[in-house]
Amino acid sequence: MERSAEDVWEACLDHIREHVNRQSFKTWFEPLSAQSIEEEENLRKLTIQLPSRFYYEWLEEHYYSLLRKTVTQVLGEDGRLFYDIVVEPDASEGAESSAGARSARPNEGDGAGASSNAGAIGSAASPPQQGSSASAGSANFSEQDSPSESAPDEEDDTVRNPFAIPGIQKATIDSQLNSNYTFDRFIQGDCNRLARSASWAIAQEPGGTSFNPFLVYGGVGLGKTHLIQSIGNQAKETGTADTVLYVSSERFTTEFVQSIQRNRISEFSMFYRQIDLLIVDDVQFFSGKEKTQEEFFHIFNALHQSGKQIVLSADRPPREIDGIEERLLSRFQWGLSADVQAPGLETRIAILQRKAEDDQIDLDQEVIEFIAHNIKSNIRELEGALIRLLAHASLHQRDLDLDLAKEVLRDLMQDVQVNLTIEEIQRIVCEYFDINEDLIRAKTRKREVVRARQIAMYFCKEMTQHSLKTIGLHFGGRDHSTVIHAVKTVEDQVDTDTQFRDAVDQIGRKIELRSR
Repeated sequence: MERSAEDVWEACLDHIREHVNRQSFKTWFEPLSAQSIEEEENLRKLTIQLPSRFYYEWLEEHYYSLLRKTVTQVLGEDGRLFYDIVVEPDASEGAESSAGARSARPNEGDGAGASSNAGAIGSAASPPQQGSSASAGSANFSEQDSPSESAPDEEDDTVRNPFAIPGIQKATIDSQLNSNYTFDRFIQGDCNRLARSASWAIAQEPGGTSFNPFLVYGGVGLGKTHLIQSIGNQAKETGTADTVLYVSSERFTTEFVQSIQRNRISEFSMFYRQIDLLIVDDVQFFSGKEKTQEEFFHIFNALHQSGKQIVLSADRPPREIDGIEERLLSRFQWGLSADVQAPGLETRIAILQRKAEDDQIDLDQEVIEFIAHNIKSNIRELEGALIRLLAHASLHQRDLDLDLAKEVLRDLMQDVQVNLTIEEIQRIVCEYFDINEDLIRAKTRKREVVRARQIAMYFCKEMTQHSLKTIGLHFGGRDHSTVIHAVKTVEDQVDTDTQFRDAVDQIGRKIELRSR
């Protein structure tokens, strides 16, 4: 009488139980179930069902020899073991049903099951073949079959691993990328030129440049997320990275905690280690989370050593992030760190023009320039101002003209400027350079005084609504052309002199703090 698959597998379990400890048996073998047994081409094929790809990886690495001997003992020399892997859904999404079981069949051309003594007791076994990693980790994915069309090589009598499953391809992972975040839609300017150029180079050859890891840092709403996701979208489109994943540091942390609660840390780790291009946003949120940092440290090392690309973003330079382990901070700086700054006037105008074009909005140039001149903090507020203007025009059936813009955006323009005077800016700049305020209003041409005067004029133009003529009058009766020259000089030096730029940044922060 022909034995059922359940009977055959039960006999296998009896043999396995004698060779592993009780806890290992309960963990790795009790959850498995028989699916089918069939005879084909003088082979007896037992198929068992595994609850996840991770089980397959673990059995291959730790119990290959035992399974091989067990199948030979129960089914004879012509016995073969096949797997059917059930891919579980993303646990964090709370899905109730399985993503579906796919039949896992060895690739005939690989030689799995091709040799008549592949499962024979005492024959030399090849090392376990590591299949492409896949787990039921943080993103939704499904296994895919890829049957081979090649025939077995009958001349090759090499003993190969009868349990390898080369027919299963790498997991198809949802990259979590926003398709709108592309290089074509990213406006380049002096404020982000280095970061954008490096991002493009990385997208052409992830893991193949010296920019690994690549960390983009800067304030809120300056386009960091857009830029780092552009790398992923470009790499996917051109095929320079097979597996791309974007994840926020908060989501990474949440899923790591869930993996601990579900006793699935190994699967979590294996999932991330199969990524070719890993993009992690806002890494400053790892601060104070020691266990999460430790896990990310190991994943970082594994990916970097394998030549995989790591892209990160933060709201400040790595060394200014508190609560991050030194060993992790040092790794953040192995490659390239590039900052993005608040966009200059020309870039702000270009951003608004692109936004109006994308949304098919007919907007006068004077309205665009008015918004660009007055909303200076970041791109998010710039686009928010435009959306607010459109909403008012639509709801109140008004024309999109300059008068409406001045009316609707009045409160936004007053955010910093409302209590800020030219005298206050002069006082802050002079305090920074430790010079007398009267000197920047005098006729002196001493180098240190000229520098302070130009920086003060620059901030008066950027952070108040006073005309160039009024600003010049407050600096000893100078005319508007002197103010224009001062502003241009400061902008040029900010682009070329990092020490000068740091001084301007520090003064800017002091002015903003005083004005609130």
